[in-house]
Amino acid sequence: MGVAQVKKQVVVAVVASALLSLFVATPSFAAPKKPPVKQGNTKQSNAKQSVAKSSQLVPSCRPTTAVGHAPLKLPIPEVNKPHVNKIFTLKTNCGDIVIEADGVKAPLTVIAMSYLAQKGYFNQSLCHRLVTSGIFVLQCGDPTASGQGGPKFYIPNENFPAPGANSYPAGTVAMAKGQDLPDGTPTIGSQFFIVYQDNSQLAANYTIFGRVTQGLDIVKAIAAAGNAPDGVGPAQPIAIEKFDVK
Repeated sequence: MGVAQVKKQVVVAVVASALLSLFVATPSFAAPKKPPVKQGNTKQSNAKQSVAKSSQLVPSCRPTTAVGHAPLKLPIPEVNKPHVNKIFTLKTNCGDIVIEADGVKAPLTVIAMSYLAQKGYFNQSLCHRLVTSGIFVLQCGDPTASGQGGPKFYIPNENFPAPGANSYPAGTVAMAKGQDLPDGTPTIGSQFFIVYQDNSQLAANYTIFGRVTQGLDIVKAIAAAGNAPDGVGPAQPIAIEKFDVK
């Protein structure tokens, strides 16, 4: 092995080690005093779980039996591969939503989301929050469907957009987060949102990691059906039955 090749391997190893240290473990996640990832009032109700089993307001949607459940307890992902773009496919009861994920501008986010998806973390999970005015988002990625669930690690901030009137155009996919920890650590776990309408009023401080290339019409149809009686989740239940990564 030549000297140049040895140096290259050392550099890759050092970079991988540095990136891995950016994932912050949350050993107290099982019983947090404050939800690590929470956007808005996301109280889960029994009524919502019942609606999830029966409602069919959007013709393309099939009934789903998905309900909130405990998330898989997975270790911090390893960072030992080149940063590459990925294609995420959310196979839902309402059809496929395809996301082109930017592994160059948001490498740690794409690594973490790919890892969770490949472990089955998102399977049979409900999209638990819909906002039909102001920010125009459908939020998913919490197996508990409460808005308070997430993995046992946090992902750092990455790839904020430039502030402006349309920082998050329709089709943008970004990470949800709650209040930073006292030490400044952002509380970004597994929850993400899809912006389905232009001119969202979101502040430019959420990691953009992809864009919808197919299935935005599904999200718009879910939004058009409005909110469930709890005022938080969508009236038309939509569940990620499987999250594929290529």
